[in-house]
Amino acid sequence: MAYYGRWAKAFGVQKSKRGALNMSFRKPKILILGAGSFFTNFWIKDIALIPGLEGGTFALVDVNSERLQLTFDMTKKILEKLGKKWVIKASLDREELMPNTDYLINTIEVSGLETVKHDYEIPKKYGVDQCIGDTIGPGGIMKALRTIPVWLEILRDTERLCPNALVLNYTNPMSMMVLAAEMATDLPVIGLCHSVQSTSKQLAEYVGIPYEKMEWECAGINHMAWFTKLGCNGQDLYSILRGKAQDPEFYQKDPVRFEILLQFGYFPTESSGHFSEYVPYFRKRPELINRYCGEGYKGESGFYANNWPKWSKALDDLRKRWIAGQEITEEDLQKSNLPTTALALSQRSDEYASYIVEAHLNGNPAIIHGNVLNQGLIDNLPQGVVEVPVVVDKTGLHPCKFGILPPQLAALNRSCMAVHELCVKSILESDREAAIQAMMLDPLTAAVCSLAEVRKMATELFEAEKRYIPGYLTSNKVTCSL
Repeated sequence: MAYYGRWAKAFGVQKSKRGALNMSFRKPKILILGAGSFFTNFWIKDIALIPGLEGGTFALVDVNSERLQLTFDMTKKILEKLGKKWVIKASLDREELMPNTDYLINTIEVSGLETVKHDYEIPKKYGVDQCIGDTIGPGGIMKALRTIPVWLEILRDTERLCPNALVLNYTNPMSMMVLAAEMATDLPVIGLCHSVQSTSKQLAEYVGIPYEKMEWECAGINHMAWFTKLGCNGQDLYSILRGKAQDPEFYQKDPVRFEILLQFGYFPTESSGHFSEYVPYFRKRPELINRYCGEGYKGESGFYANNWPKWSKALDDLRKRWIAGQEITEEDLQKSNLPTTALALSQRSDEYASYIVEAHLNGNPAIIHGNVLNQGLIDNLPQGVVEVPVVVDKTGLHPCKFGILPPQLAALNRSCMAVHELCVKSILESDREAAIQAMMLDPLTAAVCSLAEVRKMATELFEAEKRYIPGYLTSNKVTCSL
């Protein structure tokens, strides 16, 4: 958490005081939904390492009993290794553990392993070639149709059982999840990602300066936010970055994002492969994919769909071995798609959850980047969900006004925000046509398909995934529990 920016002074955020308070907090209850996710282990470690926080309750909920048991056992071992005394509870029934929750962390996955192949392979037949396909495009829209109805049920239970909880959402499609929550509830909800943190550190490496010395500002939408300022001691670092990006060898480190930088003037937050799905320029023809996209997160076709099942199995095997006290190698972590620091217990990760909990408990303000409703925060974007700096203190979440994005960047954001709006509308209003029209407006899909082809593709997707989206198959009105 090295960045403070122009908002720090107004809110009294100071580097010298971050994490320095060693006071006793009240003992919070942290509820994690979808606790079988490996990210749970980051949050457990990070929260347990908050200075002055002596304990509380971790409440773990998952619908998969085997993965829930793995997470429970791993949580117990992490806390033992850290010498921390927390109460750990686990249940397959969220309502059992929701009462008295202070912080609800949502990381659910609805039918992901069973539908990820459909999300990739059916659009591929129509020329829509996705790398990740879980936040935008046909894959992202289908994931929203499966996930948001369950999310809304969770929010209804939250209103009933723990209405004072601060809700932290990590589940994708991030923008659509937060937009649905904002439209359906008055709960304090924020969407959290790690693309801003990871990319800001990546940029410091690219320009060759210590991260702590880099001055930057970032705003936009999730996975498509922009570093509008990049400097160090008054020097514009963009001039250095643009120069490096024109070197063919350096360009290949991050080809899609460097091309966006050279053509649009600014660097976006998400990886080259994932970002390539948000715009119509890089994936609409095989020769363009070959030119701009590489292996893995650089843009490999079907990277997520082809690897997720293997990652999931490798992750469960890794956790069993770690719990048993066996040695974990760097190769083991790579097989599970985890960073080399994933099991390091000595320091907090860059995930925002623990910093939000800390600031909210001790009142010492912290600045994070979060996904919130655009209520005058970015002037030239519509009232959807945007990713901006957010100050957290004892009174809650305070999104910061960013102002105006460069017009070319705002235009790219607006094209995706239109998809978000129509997709969420299709769920809240039980409108099948809105879901199809969301696919028609998707930038990559529109670059590849005719309108008739999009409709045919959507119908095929609805048929393949009908078990998880009841009502989308034959009628215009969706039957779902809201």
